Amino acid sequence: MKIIKEIISWMTYILTAFVIAMLINVFVFQRSFVEGHSMEPTLHDNDKVYVSKLINIFHHELEYGDIVIIDSQIELPRTIIDDVKESVENNLITNILFGTEKEEKFWIKRVIGKAGDIIEFRDDKVIRNGEILSEPYIKEQANYMSVKKFVVPENHVFVMGDNRNNSRDSRSIGSVPLNHIIGKYKFRY
Repeated sequence: MKIIKEIISWMTYILTAFVIAMLINVFVFQRSFVEGHSMEPTLHDNDKVYVSKLINIFHHELEYGDIVIIDSQIELPRTIIDDVKESVENNLITNILFGTEKEEKFWIKRVIGKAGDIIEFRDDKVIRNGEILSEPYIKEQANYMSVKKFVVPENHVFVMGDNRNNSRDSRSIGSVPLNHIIGKYKFRY
């Protein structure tokens, strides 16, 4: 009888720790991986990073230059259920026990435009609201021209990779709804 009580006690502690870890992963901090070369030279393929999800809870405004993880499937609605499901599928314990299937729907990009901004591309330069951006973080000038002006809608951001010639970003999918921002990059480990 004493052994059964001890086992139940340990199982309760383990379950409590697991629930707390899941809540932290869903709402506070999440680890992620950089896949591909779109953020070079800032971040590299297979870099491990942590992102803060507090921007979603406290509705912090993103700033120009912030690096964010986005859900690139912007045509699909996103809810809290997606966050919970992704946390269960992509946490360290699940990955160790069952392996991991990498989804290409999560991209890491830099915020270039916010609501109301007009983004243009001329002479291999990014122009926001008529001013050429100073971008010391980019790998090289983009070989990208467009006569189209991108107007960032309310509750959206315009994102791009630092490796402009090797990046799928808002130039191809459009502005990203704020509810598709998974988190803000904090550090790599």
